[in-house]
Amino acid sequence: MTLAPRAAVGVATADAVVVGAGPAGSAAAWFLAEAGHDVVLCEKETFPRDKVCGDGLTPRAVKALRMLGLEDEAEGSVPGWDRQGGLRMYGGGVVLDLPWPDLDDWPAHSVTATRSLFDHTLARNAQKAGVQLWEDTEVLGPVWLTESERRVAGVRYRRADGAEGVVRAPVVLAADGGSSRFAVQLGLHRDEARPMGVAVRAYYRSPRAAMGMMEGFLELSRDRPGGGSELLPGYGWIFPLDDGLVNVGWGLLNTSEHFRSTNYRRTLDEWVGGFPPEWEITRETMVGRPRSAGLPMGHNRKPPVHRGAILVGDAAGMVNPFNGEGISYAIEAAAFAAEAVDAALRARSDSPLHTYERAVAQAWGGYYTLGRLFVRIIGHPEVMRFCTVHGMPRPALMTFVFRLMAHLTNRDSRDVTDRVVNALSRVVPAA
Repeated sequence: MTLAPRAAVGVATADAVVVGAGPAGSAAAWFLAEAGHDVVLCEKETFPRDKVCGDGLTPRAVKALRMLGLEDEAEGSVPGWDRQGGLRMYGGGVVLDLPWPDLDDWPAHSVTATRSLFDHTLARNAQKAGVQLWEDTEVLGPVWLTESERRVAGVRYRRADGAEGVVRAPVVLAADGGSSRFAVQLGLHRDEARPMGVAVRAYYRSPRAAMGMMEGFLELSRDRPGGGSELLPGYGWIFPLDDGLVNVGWGLLNTSEHFRSTNYRRTLDEWVGGFPPEWEITRETMVGRPRSAGLPMGHNRKPPVHRGAILVGDAAGMVNPFNGEGISYAIEAAAFAAEAVDAALRARSDSPLHTYERAVAQAWGGYYTLGRLFVRIIGHPEVMRFCTVHGMPRPALMTFVFRLMAHLTNRDSRDVTDRVVNALSRVVPAA
């Protein structure tokens, strides 16, 4: 356990303070430390600690790991990390294997690791770069530059032993998750019109851990109270992990009429109960208990630069609406944020901070707008059923959909899929 040093009780100073040591916070702290800045990274829990996640890292996230210098983890070549060659899709009575595309801009493999291991790895990576990692340190709220509360000048914190203090810094990066208490204290609330998802997952010991593929399920059903079953507009997954474990879960969007009426854990049990016996995914092979969490999607908290603070990752609602992926975007956003903060610190001006918002919008603003339209459409069970039944038997169509949803295209390419997805992302305005 790493606590803030005794000298920090009272008032400490830094170039930047980061709230939350999840993927976004640890990555932002690492990038800033690599740029030569003194960074304090506050985490209210102690590593290793668990978080609800599918534990799957697509090729986009693999590239993000490489940005952080975690080459061995990105290759899946160290204990606790597993590597896959593609995605196996189930739906409409069809099973379709889709290899990760061989592209110039992205790796052709995915990896998996539990969030407990993943977050711990990123936090220690930041610490090795010179970041002051303060575990068991809860951020209580902002410190204001003046009584007018127009601009933050640091944070107030409380350690596990009850000692309280202040870290003063020119910039605060809020990376404290989807509920982001720090953002709320700044007056930034979640946009209820933006999509939100809920996912539930559990771990099982299963021979599926050796399959070398991620698995996705487009058809999920639950039992009707009066008998029979009904299709839910959600998706499920089985992701292989190291050491004989699999992560099994499913998610549902708030565009569905079932969003608030569904018992997520019971539906997980009902779905798993229909798996082939040889998969050995049952209540008897479950490790621990199922856990659920919300997925803040489509930039659902804005603006990301406010009162001298920057929102990164889930705190800004940066989960991809197409597939529920958040880790790669959290790390990419952390790189954009660190670049803006570095420029602001060197210029001693807030103006460069606003380049962060422009960078995020340019990188995937239009794509996220498409994603928000997508989730409205698939929120209807009959639409989901039609797309599954008529899409799955057509491998060429599913390959296009696969790459669209995984957000994997080359920037400059004559490939039809690349050109269509890139063109759509450019012409649709970021919002």
